[in-house]
Amino acid sequence: MLKSSRLAAFFAGCLVFLAASWALAFDLEERVIKTRLKNGLTVLMVERDFSPTVSLYIRFRVGAVDEAKGETGAAHFLEHMMFKGTKTIGTKDFAAEEKVLARIEQLGQALDDERKKGNASDEKRIGELSSRLKALQDEHRRFYLPNEIDRLYTQNGGQDMNASTGQDVTTYYVSLPANKLELWARIESDRLRNPVFREFYTERDVIMEERRQRVETSPDGALYEAFMAAAYKVHPYGLPILGLPEDLTFMSPVAIRAIHKKYLAAENIVIAVVGDIDPDKTLSMIDRYFGALPSSPPRPTSISPEPPQDGQRRVNISFDANPSMIIGFHKPNAPSSDDYVFDVLETILARGRTSRLYSKLVLDRQIAQSVSAYNGLPASRYPNLFAIFASPRHPHTGPELEAAILTELDDLKQRPVTDEELARSKRQLKMDYIKSLNSNSKLASTLSYYELLMGDYRYFSNYVAEIDKVSAEDIQRAAATYLNETNRTVAHLVRSQENRQKKAEHE
Repeated sequence: MLKSSRLAAFFAGCLVFLAASWALAFDLEERVIKTRLKNGLTVLMVERDFSPTVSLYIRFRVGAVDEAKGETGAAHFLEHMMFKGTKTIGTKDFAAEEKVLARIEQLGQALDDERKKGNASDEKRIGELSSRLKALQDEHRRFYLPNEIDRLYTQNGGQDMNASTGQDVTTYYVSLPANKLELWARIESDRLRNPVFREFYTERDVIMEERRQRVETSPDGALYEAFMAAAYKVHPYGLPILGLPEDLTFMSPVAIRAIHKKYLAAENIVIAVVGDIDPDKTLSMIDRYFGALPSSPPRPTSISPEPPQDGQRRVNISFDANPSMIIGFHKPNAPSSDDYVFDVLETILARGRTSRLYSKLVLDRQIAQSVSAYNGLPASRYPNLFAIFASPRHPHTGPELEAAILTELDDLKQRPVTDEELARSKRQLKMDYIKSLNSNSKLASTLSYYELLMGDYRYFSNYVAEIDKVSAEDIQRAAATYLNETNRTVAHLVRSQENRQKKAEHE
């Protein structure tokens, strides 16, 4: 009886918390000030004065999906280059530096052109060009101060400064003392309009090494890249954000400038400011620094849609690592109602120890080492995937675990999920939702993301209501519609025969 009373009290407490937090969410929606500048740039502001700080997000509707053919990795490369400074930040004498940079680009392009000849290239000329390029790069170091943007932010109390590039969006963010807001505006508007792509060829080597570490020598990275390439045959969602090796090897400053040009369309920019601000003064300042950006009406998309899948796709990669797998299914993206259904299904299947796949395959049957699910892979601007990631527990095999997962998915089509599962999953999603509003930084991130991709930040405030609408029948219908063999892509990571033999001999 005592245990039941405690459990009842716990759930009652959760309901009170959710009700109070839900009221907070509505309050936040009412406090968001949305303004569209004359050039089309959108500004979202929320005044929160519980600490003298402000969190700032700039999101661009530009990502890997917007790259030109043969220039994969350009959006991520540009993110790196945007930290190299501007014509006034990081330079000692830009007039002199600019001349050296032009010579570096000319030499670098000549070197790439020679290397592209492959077996017909002139090794002597490659050596000479490489030596001259290195000498120019050494000379260039006299003209600039590295990491100057980082230093300016850090010395002025900046925290959580970073950037990220996705398939859909590129983001730059930082949190600062509230009285440093204009410093942020000066830095960000300057590097947006006047970036200088210093250390280009050095940074290209850095990014290629990043790719080697995160993909070519990483079992998880290699498996994911193979899976996405199999799932998407036409749409660029199948291409890696880091870029293909053949494109990165000869990535040019011209390609980076081309993707940067897309940054300058004010209609594709959302700025979110959350913290201890005066909204009127903040908006005036943002307009002063960003209002002169060119206005460029959105152009019709030229991205070909992914054709409906007409049969199961399978791919195996060999790696010296423990077996693992990804199973994915094509589905609609938000704001389709089915996207909310898959959010609930993701939670029912693989969120927490009581979820279906974890409790049955990891805890009860112990055939899985790990299992997780993800709705909305790899991004949300276009139709995407619902995917399950799993690894078998030795001595169980990948095919055995795959069969067990597919059995559980088939069960969703045959029997409705229980009321308890549905209620628990919705509570978890609501709790996650509330956490996304807790801090200034999380709120700025949430608002700017939905405004940019969905066209309205209010998507966040409608989220819980849409989740509440999801029924057991909706899940059963979605499972029957999308979780089928013809719509399925499966990727397995397996040990090479040599490694399996060595392991067997060792055992």
